[in-house]
Amino acid sequence: MNAFRGFALIISAVILVVASQFLFTVNEREQAIVLRFGEPVRTEVDPGLKFKIPFWNSVVYVDKRNLEFDMPQAVPIIASNEERLNVDAFIRYKITDSLLYYQSFRQGTADFASIRRVSNQRLSQLLTTNMRNVLGGVRISEIITTRRTELMQEIQVRTAQQAGRFGVEIIDLRIRRADFPDENAARVYERMKSEYVREADRLRAEGDEEATKIRSEADKEVITIVATAEEQAQKSRGQADGERNAVFAAAYNKDPEFFAFYRSLLAYEKALKDGESTIILSPDSDFFRYFKDLDGN
Repeated sequence: MNAFRGFALIISAVILVVASQFLFTVNEREQAIVLRFGEPVRTEVDPGLKFKIPFWNSVVYVDKRNLEFDMPQAVPIIASNEERLNVDAFIRYKITDSLLYYQSFRQGTADFASIRRVSNQRLSQLLTTNMRNVLGGVRISEIITTRRTELMQEIQVRTAQQAGRFGVEIIDLRIRRADFPDENAARVYERMKSEYVREADRLRAEGDEEATKIRSEADKEVITIVATAEEQAQKSRGQADGERNAVFAAAYNKDPEFFAFYRSLLAYEKALKDGESTIILSPDSDFFRYFKDLDGN
């Protein structure tokens, strides 16, 4: 009984060994390339148990997760104003076509780690070239502040177009750090400071000029409004005086004596205003004739 059990175990082990030569597993984090004597014959993208012919086929596993590549060292850039800048960047990418990727970067080896080292070298060359072409055409101030995002997008588009020929999709590309070389950092910072001060002075001067124009326009508009209002007021006063004179004329024509009495009362009110006026007249002055007689005689 024990001998039979031992024999069964041996047979089972042999079957497992043989099966392992015919079968291989692909998990959800990778894709597999089946080779025939080193040449690719098919790719396996879906996870699960797959079949191969022992000694005839071999398998290379390719990672299908997002991968990251850091530049091994900062890239020296000479900007358009002839200043040097050391730029450090990184790429996040994924392999979208494992067969094309394998064919593009294999160099006599079927090991994915070796293939990835070759691909990273190629990505480093592409990124270095594109960074120099894009960043070399602008000023350092644009790289550091004003156009950093725009320039990174342009570099990413160029690199993605080139990497797509190798079955690689660029997901993200960023500048990690941009530093001046130690030997000229202080000089560059001082010059940038001078440029910013000059730009600030220019903006202030333009602002003052614009403010002066606005004030001049406002003053001119005020003068126009005041002149128009004064003209309208003169017209209104003229019309009112005309109407008043017409009323006085009608009153005079209707009762000249009452009109004379009314005008005398107005003259008294104006001359004796607030009781502070002193008037020296002869007793028979015509000015006080209504004080003597209600008829003014």
